[in-house]
Amino acid sequence: MAERYTTYSAFFDFYLSEHERPLTRALHYCGSICGIVALGLTVAAGNLLWIPAGLVSGYGFAWVGHFFVEHNRPATFRYPLWSFIGDYHMFALWLMGRLDKRRAAAKAR
Repeated sequence: MAERYTTYSAFFDFYLSEHERPLTRALHYCGSICGIVALGLTVAAGNLLWIPAGLVSGYGFAWVGHFFVEHNRPATFRYPLWSFIGDYHMFALWLMGRLDKRRAAAKAR
């Protein structure tokens, strides 16, 4: 990851290339769901301790995917905000059935 991305669009193409294996993406989706549940619990219970629990579980799933499945370094270390947005962007595309098309477009660039 030597290049420094200056636009989210360029970063997201790179981000998708770092999630080639279906298990890596599945682990990210589990982490995203944990984050959403933790946010809901924060609001419902009024307990801010759910926020770090959501972050730890969310990033935990994702990092297991990177270190043990994909064998690469999480983009979070260099692009924390864009990586966080990218997680939910990828998750939303998957839920809408548009991820494969977007991954193909990223590879074509």
